[in-house]
Amino acid sequence: GSARGCHIAQFKSLSPRELQAFKRAKDALEESLLLKDCKCRSRLFPRTWDLRQLQVRERPVALEAELALTLKVLDATADTDPALGDVLDQPLHTLHHILSQLRACIQPQPTAGPRTRGRLHRWLHRLQEAPKKESPGCLEASVTFNLFRLLARDLNCVASGDLCEAAAHHHHHHHH
Repeated sequence: GSARGCHIAQFKSLSPRELQAFKRAKDALEESLLLKDCKCRSRLFPRTWDLRQLQVRERPVALEAELALTLKVLDATADTDPALGDVLDQPLHTLHHILSQLRACIQPQPTAGPRTRGRLHRWLHRLQEAPKKESPGCLEASVTFNLFRLLARDLNCVASGDLCEAAAHHHHHHHH
């Protein structure tokens, strides 16, 4: 069952108005990135980043890390660039709202030991290390290009809970 106060299912789809705000923000971010020279050492969110590969209870944890890093980077961008700050205002508000709802959904793991191993652990570690290793421009580029995957795919998957598997493997197969 879902945790008390966990209302993540409402984010299965964002309103057209919200999506429009995100699209404007993404366009503005991409434009500003063209003027910067962003070289990334590693792909922060590799193509293989797919929450369906995780266990259902691991997914909110992965999304939380993805969202938290995105907010950290975009909040900083908005602070340093007033023009972008304007266009980012509404999307950032939405993302913070989603994050607070998401945190209400993540049950503390009962075990005392390391709660994450394998793929989730590697992903979380990569996201934790990124701000230390990569330039601000690289981080900004990574979260910008990942933004719609986060909103459309990852958030939708977590919001759908157990139903996320349903449409999982119709277009590409994973070989484990």
